[in-house]
Amino acid sequence: MGPGGIATIIAASSLAVIAVAISYTVVRASRLIDEITTTVSLINKPLNSITKAAKSVEDLATKVTGATDSFLENNPLAMKAAGAIVAAAKLKKGKKRKAAK
Repeated sequence: MGPGGIATIIAASSLAVIAVAISYTVVRASRLIDEITTTVSLINKPLNSITKAAKSVEDLATKVTGATDSFLENNPLAMKAAGAIVAAAKLKKGKKRKAAK
């Protein structure tokens, strides 16, 4: 075997080592991507539930606001009573502050 044959064996061995290293890196990268995908899907499930819950609370608040507005528009006496209650609460709060000083 001449010097060209030995060089060919060394070059082929080097290429084989490089091919093994690249394939190992690709396999590790694919496992990492799978792990990231799994983690993201696990994180997104609770976030979707939270989003649905927030939407439900928002819908409920809208319905309560609509019902309250409708009630107060149809019953002006209730609006006057609510105003009187708020005024009385402010007066009571003001008396407590003056008494504390």
